[in-house]
Amino acid sequence: MVDVVGLYMGPSDNALVLNVDEKTQIQVLDRTQPGLPLSPGHVGSDTHDYKRNGAAALYAAFNILTGELIGRVEKQTRSKEFLAFLKQIERRKHQG
Repeated sequence: MVDVVGLYMGPSDNALVLNVDEKTQIQVLDRTQPGLPLSPGHVGSDTHDYKRNGAAALYAAFNILTGELIGRVEKQTRSKEFLAFLKQIERRKHQG
């Protein structure tokens, strides 16, 4: 833990410090009907029920130094998808 906190608090000059996380099993939902728009004297509204479209996984990396956020949404959460996300980060590192 000391080493990880040390990276955030005092990274070496050419270090790239990212906080990488995943959120799996996000419900992909659509409303069953379109909402009603705003009108004078009335607030906009949405239906209370949803149509389920399965689940998704969100991968995100936050560059502490620059504030850049790299994100990716996948339908599955296997090591293959996570590796693809890490490769995306690597490509981004060499571009910027």
